[in-house]
Amino acid sequence: MIRLCLLLILVFPVIAASADQGWKAGAASAVITPEEPLWMAGYGSRSAPASGKETELHAKALVIEDAEGKRGMVLTLDLVGIDREFSARVASALMERHQLPREAVAICTSHTHSGPVVAGNLAPMHYESLPPEEQARIDAYAESLLGKILAVSEEAFGRLSPAKLQWGSGKCTFAVNRRENKETEVPEKRAKGDLSGPSDHDVPVLSVRSPEGELKAVLFGYACHATVLSGQSWNADYPGYAQTELEAKYPGIVALFWAGCGGDQNPVPRREVPLAEAYGADLAARVGDVLRAHMPELSPSLSLAYREIKAPLDPLPTSEELKVVTASSNRFEAARAKYLLKRMEKRGGLEGAYPYPVLVWSLGGEVEFIALGGEVVVDYALRLKRERNGTRTWVAGYSNDVMAYIPSLRVLKEGGYEGGGSNVYYGLPALWHETIEEVIVKAVHETAGARP
Repeated sequence: MIRLCLLLILVFPVIAASADQGWKAGAASAVITPEEPLWMAGYGSRSAPASGKETELHAKALVIEDAEGKRGMVLTLDLVGIDREFSARVASALMERHQLPREAVAICTSHTHSGPVVAGNLAPMHYESLPPEEQARIDAYAESLLGKILAVSEEAFGRLSPAKLQWGSGKCTFAVNRRENKETEVPEKRAKGDLSGPSDHDVPVLSVRSPEGELKAVLFGYACHATVLSGQSWNADYPGYAQTELEAKYPGIVALFWAGCGGDQNPVPRREVPLAEAYGADLAARVGDVLRAHMPELSPSLSLAYREIKAPLDPLPTSEELKVVTASSNRFEAARAKYLLKRMEKRGGLEGAYPYPVLVWSLGGEVEFIALGGEVVVDYALRLKRERNGTRTWVAGYSNDVMAYIPSLRVLKEGGYEGGGSNVYYGLPALWHETIEEVIVKAVHETAGARP
């Protein structure tokens, strides 16, 4: 009997310790819908602030902790994007509040075009062309948003508890390559199976469950613009409807969406709320398919990496050239010229490269989560999956800093809106250099480690 007691005393601490050597996770959600009329982001054709609300907008946080206590946070926002300065403020505040290093924070925007303007994102299209009183409202909203982000992160940390993480991948097919297919022709081409151009229809899914198997949170992505809607009411678009559908089907969970490399992908047909609801329901159903199927469990290890690379630009305009453009009849070109001249005066000039963010996480040594800045076209996701780990490689765009479209070499050479025409609206001073794709892909491989 004495020997048995001694054995129990010796063994029990080992068992107790091993019980803590798994994942921990916590998730939370907060409403970030503006409480007063505010200018909307995403379309330059709007001529007035939002006038109503069809759905709430949310900030959501998922915190995961591995067996060694290493933590990472995915923050999802129902916004068209955020700029570098606001992203840095969020990261700095999370470092101060929760001791999260920069590589431990992935800020993912859904790219809904029915959300508010935030800080300097798309400045020439929005902020720079608005009167001072509207700019003041935008600044005030950014301040309140930062506070809400910190509050939802605090809540997610407070919910940290033992968990198991599992992964899977499904398919959803409503995204259409908008460069290769005329919108009016899509229904007929789809019926014939004749849609053109590359798309990424994968639906990556990460489930967070209690040790007993109860679903607590689900993180999922899809590569398609959130541009079903273009009205004057706040709406999280199809990603919001998908999250709402999942949270209704699995009461008590937090559903979080990240946008994939959908810079050249659109939901078609569009323009009507029922279509946004239908796309959201379709995406939620495909996530549900994955949740009901066998999902491999991830071992409790988390690897985090973040770097900013010099993404090269073509030759820059001179101040004399910009001064001429300030008189342009195109108000967006004029606004960009004025915006760039202010930057030149403040900083002493323009830089020939942009500090481009690349974040790479490895979950359980199985899943790679790659978060890239800007409106990344689909070629990047397809290439990185091919060169790395297939459906175990998840590539998010619109993350950490949405500074411009990110074309592949193919799209850059073809030109058009995604190839460089959109740079005016973002305030980028020039086109990307033709080496942009190779520079970014090389940085991903270097950040993630050797190719498999």
